[in-house]
Amino acid sequence: MKMTPQFWTKFFVSPGRDGALRRPRASRRDAPTSIGKRGYLLLECLVYMAALVVIMTVAMKGFYHCWNDNKALRRNADDIIRALHAGEQWRADLRAATEPMQSSHVGDAEQLRIPSAKGPVVYTYANGALSRQSTSPAITHLLFTNLHSSLMQPDPARSVAAWTWELELNPTRKDAKVCPRFTFETVAGPVTSQ
Repeated sequence: MKMTPQFWTKFFVSPGRDGALRRPRASRRDAPTSIGKRGYLLLECLVYMAALVVIMTVAMKGFYHCWNDNKALRRNADDIIRALHAGEQWRADLRAATEPMQSSHVGDAEQLRIPSAKGPVVYTYANGALSRQSTSPAITHLLFTNLHSSLMQPDPARSVAAWTWELELNPTRKDAKVCPRFTFETVAGPVTSQ
């Protein structure tokens, strides 16, 4: 079939009564007259939107669960690092002791006084808080505020002047399965503490 200009005008444009060229009208088969099909598309969009809302809700819940776990892990890691630094500081203070350590109870507070050449260092544990006070320079450091327990005591089973520090932190989450607990041991300075 040869495509002449008459072929194109027959299918795409047609002359009207006044001789002007017009586009042909769409046939009834081409016109979307089915109302059910339009309603189905709207219903389909609503179903997709509902599915998207469910997926986004599950995704956001998972995101915030991971976010909270990440924050709890970071807090636990910071607490562990602070406990290790405090333990090393405590060991250094005991090694620098020039006289026997003195452990005492003052009210609800437990104190460990460590004499040294620069002046005494006092560790005080009261109401879940642990502080370290030095006299040279005169500074008081608040080491912890979330302690479950802290116990500094001599270890009589050793043949040397050994001390043990049992430190237990409060868990940062209510559903925690493990409480961070530390044990530090060291040998005191040249003078025995017994």
